[in-house]
Amino acid sequence: MIKARTLQDLFKRYRRPGDLFYSVICLAFSLFLAFNLSSETTWASNTKLFAQPAFWPYAAVIAMVLFSSLHLISSLVSPKLDGRWREVGFWLRSVEFAGWFLIYVIIVPQLGYLPTTVLFTVALSLRLGYRGLTYLGSAALFAAVVVIVFKSLLQVKVPGGAAYELLPTAMRSFFLTYF
Repeated sequence: MIKARTLQDLFKRYRRPGDLFYSVICLAFSLFLAFNLSSETTWASNTKLFAQPAFWPYAAVIAMVLFSSLHLISSLVSPKLDGRWREVGFWLRSVEFAGWFLIYVIIVPQLGYLPTTVLFTVALSLRLGYRGLTYLGSAALFAAVVVIVFKSLLQVKVPGGAAYELLPTAMRSFFLTYF
């Protein structure tokens, strides 16, 4: 264990990989909120300060701007460690899964809840590296169980797929109700 010799050693800060990028994003987001705050909140007349509808949102956004500014300043003056773009790349890879979800949401009204859920659980299993038949079968079974629980037991209203219109009448109503 390394012991700090001075108070400055104890509070020495290094700019970690991705720190500058993160601080700029946080400051930009908090400034966006600050500029839009007046159109989103109101100040009521004849009301105490702490009971104002706009007081706590203003306090929170001002704190966000202040602390994200301090974070940016400390990132700029701290010695840099290597690996920033590798860290940013790691963050951006996680956005891929948000894209998968958006595609899923777009496809559900077309194919229906059951086929889309099965398709996407199997596709995501493949994407994550699970290539065996046991894994893919388990993913498909899991998807089917999720759909049955949500649609039948919990009665969650999910729009029926346009593909269900191609089914015979009796089967179509069954699929729209349970799958």
